[in-house]
Amino acid sequence: MSDDQAVAPAGLTSDEARRRLAQNGPNAIVDVAVHPLRQALGKLWAPIPWMLEAAILLQLGLGDYLEAGVVAFLLLFNAALGFVQEGRAQATIDALKSRLALVASVRRDGRWTTVPAATLVADDVVKLSLGSVVAADVRLVSGSTLLDQSMLTGESLPIEAGAGAETYAGALVRRGEAIALVTATGARTKFGKTAELVRGAKAESSEQKAILRVVRNLALFNGVVTLALAAYATHLSLHATDIVSLVLVAVLSAIPVALPSMFTLAAAVGARALALKGVLPTRLSAVDEAASIDVLCSDKTGTLTRNELAVMSVRSMPGFDDDHVLALAGLASSDGGQDPVDGAIRAAAARHTVTDNPTLVSFLPFDPSAKRAEATVRLPNGDPLQVLKGAFAVIAGLSQSPATAAPIAMELQAKGFRVLAVAVGPAGKLRLAGFIALSDPPREDSKSLIAELGGLGVRTIMVTGDAATTAGVVAEAIGLEGSVWSTTPIPKTIRAADYAIYAGVLPEDKYSLVKALQDSGHIVGMCGDGANDAPALRQAQMGIAVFSATDVGPSSTPSVWKIGNLTVVGVFMGLLDLAFCVACLATGKFLLHLDIDALRTLAVVTLVFSGQAVLYVVRERRHLWNSMPGKWLIASSCIDLGLVSILALAGIVITPLPIAVLGGIFAAAVIFALVLDRAKLALFGRFKVA
Repeated sequence: MSDDQAVAPAGLTSDEARRRLAQNGPNAIVDVAVHPLRQALGKLWAPIPWMLEAAILLQLGLGDYLEAGVVAFLLLFNAALGFVQEGRAQATIDALKSRLALVASVRRDGRWTTVPAATLVADDVVKLSLGSVVAADVRLVSGSTLLDQSMLTGESLPIEAGAGAETYAGALVRRGEAIALVTATGARTKFGKTAELVRGAKAESSEQKAILRVVRNLALFNGVVTLALAAYATHLSLHATDIVSLVLVAVLSAIPVALPSMFTLAAAVGARALALKGVLPTRLSAVDEAASIDVLCSDKTGTLTRNELAVMSVRSMPGFDDDHVLALAGLASSDGGQDPVDGAIRAAAARHTVTDNPTLVSFLPFDPSAKRAEATVRLPNGDPLQVLKGAFAVIAGLSQSPATAAPIAMELQAKGFRVLAVAVGPAGKLRLAGFIALSDPPREDSKSLIAELGGLGVRTIMVTGDAATTAGVVAEAIGLEGSVWSTTPIPKTIRAADYAIYAGVLPEDKYSLVKALQDSGHIVGMCGDGANDAPALRQAQMGIAVFSATDVGPSSTPSVWKIGNLTVVGVFMGLLDLAFCVACLATGKFLLHLDIDALRTLAVVTLVFSGQAVLYVVRERRHLWNSMPGKWLIASSCIDLGLVSILALAGIVITPLPIAVLGGIFAAAVIFALVLDRAKLALFGRFKVA
């Protein structure tokens, strides 16, 4: 017995619906959001926090309780900053999601009633009405509708659906009304299966990997130094207790306790700046990921295109012109409503007015079974005419059409357009007036954006559920060149340079493509605006849900963390810094003949001044004067230099130094910065860091 036969016309009873609801669960998707407590603890349970926690334990073991408290503050500050920023973004998203609450018109106990969509069960009989959102996967049993499934399938054009057609939760009813049978709810729907992919998708942050590699390389280098220090202390016959304390201090000093907080604070400042420009980062690491992307996968419908139908071409037959074809088609289109085809035609007709346009007498809207709409009009002289608009095969059978008509229709269809024919004339003597081709046009900025991304070293790839022909037309219009992949599944060995367009793909295929590109070493961004993009958005290092775009100050190429090369460059620059500090101390001891207490002050001042020099050199890949430092950086430098100078001159806490000595160290630091800047450029060029 079929499902249709098993369900009475009255639908399910309330008792049966409650039983099925208890057995199968609600018609809802399990929220993938992490519990706030678990999210907060997650900020303390990761490789980077472990590093700080190890530093706290070491300091407690040495009895340095104040230092342990400072590191603990940095740890909690780092965690809280990330938690608060991501919490704000999640709150905004939750507010948007709250607007999506659905209800459904369902037949229970022999009568129609409105219930929350979450209470629908399989075999419920539901009504799909104009403007409503389909609340579950269903199969139509009567009626006809125009369904917009672009959010789920990526198809740019709505589909005509009648009895026997299947559609999915999340589809929008653009026209008509139908009765449908629920076939799947909750996690069993197409939308629910997509959500399962989202739940399992996760990309490792390139920023976190970079920090870990930096810490690893520092640990290896500092480990060698610490072993050498321990060996030297043993050679001097120091007591074992002193050697252990010395080694612990050396290990502790090798842990960059401020590094995670520095990354987090910088990312938070960047996220705030982006938020002011209308960009909402949901993860702090996304700020850095944006600069590292070298492949951008972009959905077509609603992202590269406007996700709205528009008249792209009008082809008139002999005896007619384009303006009159549009005017006649506008008369045979509904005024208002949610039919995107009729809306696009009327909008185009309004921009091409004609002086002798007939007057509308009556209008019959599009009939899916007849595949045409019909209007009766009256000419200025009072003669009545009939206007038909619909599929070419239907209109051609009801009118006289020239031999050139069929090739024109095939040509337009081959370009991926939705083609409608228009005929006009007295009843029984209709003539084909012309064709109207509709499509989802590209966004005005898509072509320039793709060109700009290419100039920045980012390869753009189109991924769409639409057919290869339609995708190819859009790709040509926006300047996207390359081969087309149009079969599934997508191989795991695919490379970014192989194809520029992936057509006819499902949500799981988009997810697989992103994962394959990541496995081949790319930092992947995914740009989309529909539920069908969600798994790929989640899997990508940076998922971009776009409403509108804004300009950013870009780098010339994607930022790549060449940690090995950076480590080598860092070692060389560190040795230069060490040589500068040793030279300053040697000058103080052998030329200025300072005592041990004054040398300690000299060491502190030298470290602060040289640290500022290094900071201003390494902040810029080019010469240090190529870009203006931020106002907060300049302010912090002035405070840092001012405080240590006051302490050194006044002899507060430390032994005082003459102002001439401080001035000499400052001048030496400026010269050191210029020398280090030249060395940096040479090292960056040699190790291909810049």
